[in-house]
Amino acid sequence: MPWKQSLFKGQKVIARVSDSGQFAAVDGRVEYRYKTSDPRSYRAALANLSHIDGAPVLADDACVPSLDSADAPRTPRAKASSGSYKAGAIPEGAWIAYADGACSGNPGPAGLGIVVVEPNGKMHDGYEYLGEGTNNIAELAAILRALEAAPSAAPYVIHTDSQYSIGVLSKGWKAKANQELIRQVKAKLAERSGVSFVYVPGHAGVPLNERADALAREAVRTRGKQAIRISGTPQ
Repeated sequence: MPWKQSLFKGQKVIARVSDSGQFAAVDGRVEYRYKTSDPRSYRAALANLSHIDGAPVLADDACVPSLDSADAPRTPRAKASSGSYKAGAIPEGAWIAYADGACSGNPGPAGLGIVVVEPNGKMHDGYEYLGEGTNNIAELAAILRALEAAPSAAPYVIHTDSQYSIGVLSKGWKAKANQELIRQVKAKLAERSGVSFVYVPGHAGVPLNERADALAREAVRTRGKQAIRISGTPQ
């Protein structure tokens, strides 16, 4: 997602924007930096940001990877045997994803959000409204979209806060519902090797999982879709 020099309460910053140059707000807040070389990132309310006339839109890699998120391979995460969340090893050259679902009621209006990080730290995100569904449907659909977003030849570490999804996809749990969706996800998994799942606790302050959750809720709120477009992957 691009950047653009902007004003935060009158002070120059570099803020996240869409390809069209408009502020990219998630849950009413926009990521920004004070310098392109500073890995610290912050969030500002949309109302506190303003555009600078004539400021160019900068590429996603204009800013160095963030220190407070997992958007770079140097800050990988993995699952502890106890089920808690701690730093761990990520395979060399691996892609990383955070996939989350949201549902307003269960069942109710459902959406998914995903954040995909390339091995070089470049980050992509997207969301999709799913219509009426359950939490489990939204979680499984988010994993399916994450699988579709990254090249099939690369190792892939997918983070999810859905123990149900991990169970039915990789632990042999028997599912009474959602069998067709599970079949689709397993078929996509069978097309590639080197996929591993990491359980990450939801709403625990893990930055990219929180972002995936916010994107999923944005999908439900807007009934909209923001597709991920990554060069070299099927569209």
